[in-house]
Amino acid sequence: MAEYDAAPKNEKGAILRRERLYHSHVKEWRAARDAGALEKLVDKRTSPARPKKPAAEAENEKLRRQVERLEKELARNKAALEVMGKASALLEMISGGAD
Repeated sequence: MAEYDAAPKNEKGAILRRERLYHSHVKEWRAARDAGALEKLVDKRTSPARPKKPAAEAENEKLRRQVERLEKELARNKAALEVMGKASALLEMISGGAD
């Protein structure tokens, strides 16, 4: 919070993104600090209440997202090739009829 408070206004957003925080976190922490309860706050991203996923599970999730993205890309490319094939056939038909 000290780094955020000391940063120039145009750099505060970069700090939040780097730390994966939202402005609401800063507001919550300021309120807790002002109430004298800052020590009692827990980082919910890494607290024991939210255990870290095993590396294999995290890797599987990453790979699933990648496969999903690639399948969408493949479908889009197949559709584009189909359109190009139809356009090519149409052009051949038109140019063949001109002979």
